[in-house]
Amino acid sequence: MANKKMLIKCTSLLLVASMGVLCSFSNNNVKAATITRSTTIPTVPPGGNPPGGGGTVVTGTGAYTQNGGSVTKYDQSINSSDSNESVVKVSNSGVFKLYNSALIKTGGNTTSEDSSNFYGLNAGVLAEDGSQLTLDNDNISTSADGANAVFSTGASSVINFTNSTIATTENGSRGLDATQGGTINAQNVKVTTKGEHCAAFATDRGGGNVNVKNAVARTAGEGSPAVYSTGAISVSDSSLNATGSEAAVIEGKNSITLTNTSISGAVSRGVMLYQSTSGDSEVGTSIFNMTNGSLTASAGPLFYCTNTNTIINLKSAKLSQSSGILLDAEAGRWGSSGSNGSTVAFNADSETLYGNIIADSISSVAIKLNNNTEFIGAINTSNKLTNVAVNLDKTSTWNVTGTSYIGALTDEDSTLANINDNGNTIYYNSSLTANSWLQSKTYTLTNGGKLTPITSAIATK
Repeated sequence: MANKKMLIKCTSLLLVASMGVLCSFSNNNVKAATITRSTTIPTVPPGGNPPGGGGTVVTGTGAYTQNGGSVTKYDQSINSSDSNESVVKVSNSGVFKLYNSALIKTGGNTTSEDSSNFYGLNAGVLAEDGSQLTLDNDNISTSADGANAVFSTGASSVINFTNSTIATTENGSRGLDATQGGTINAQNVKVTTKGEHCAAFATDRGGGNVNVKNAVARTAGEGSPAVYSTGAISVSDSSLNATGSEAAVIEGKNSITLTNTSISGAVSRGVMLYQSTSGDSEVGTSIFNMTNGSLTASAGPLFYCTNTNTIINLKSAKLSQSSGILLDAEAGRWGSSGSNGSTVAFNADSETLYGNIIADSISSVAIKLNNNTEFIGAINTSNKLTNVAVNLDKTSTWNVTGTSYIGALTDEDSTLANINDNGNTIYYNSSLTANSWLQSKTYTLTNGGKLTPITSAIATK
């Protein structure tokens, strides 16, 4: 992640609510307050500038090193204070098991940020070259720049980390980090990080797999989300909190899956899905899955998507944001101007969705509401675009809080009784084949609002 990663600096895209309505309820009446969005383009990508192509890989040492073989240890206290020295380094398909021990890095900054981010230089624990580590009832702490706590790199490298704690205090020092196809499996762990660019759970260049269950994670630094994925990260039955960053970030063709997990972010947005074009992640579709649990954003949109294709799947999760924006799909500072919007498939099952949906002229959103999902908000309230498609099953409702401009409308309830208009008008694009069932007509909705074809004059604004 070099300086680019772990995310999103205070200089990152400042999104202040727009085109929206913030809903409040009194006696079942919906009240709408208009919100204005302004966008400030950052001077650097998330977390800093992209790496310069990797450069020369720096190979470090270890206070404890193992080259192949199989070793089991108990009740150890291992310390490191030298630059580019891991506390434990296991290479060449080594098998190492460590129980009831303390691993402490008290100093010695990395001399190569890229090598620390991509290959685990200067880490607390480093498994490389297909090594297999088991760590149980261990305490790991690092107090140096570029000192990730637990790091697995290489396609056959696996770390099983259980009943243990992690604490890092300096910059570029993540909790669990897997790269180049490495894997970390963690259960019953506690992770705290204080520095900048220090996600609790992360993957980086070359991808990796991090699987976490029953964890408590707290990150405090700027650009330090609870989860940052350029690989595949799954977290279940956990509590995650980021006070200096958004809650979670996916870059490129990668994924985050959350199950029965509460996660919150205090800065910029809730979840960001993007492609930085730095080379750290393959170009493709980002996938965010969440079942049960809760997602909270104290600032900005709950979901922000730019310069990538994205699938967001939500089921029975409690969602909260204070900006009035549920989803913002737009061109940001990454990618080529004019082709760096986003394409979003937003699927909600048994959800209550609050806030507006926004898509700019080079982005699109397809929102599907299933199994008693209620969407309380408006769509593109003022920029008069028609690139958001809405699909409702018979059991789901749209509680409209402001004038909305959509592309296609699909509704299993042909009477449109599941659209609670609250006196607002919905404009649709009658030229789309998907809207042929509406026959280019205007429909008066239950509470006096209208569903009406968009005029060519409005459509071109």
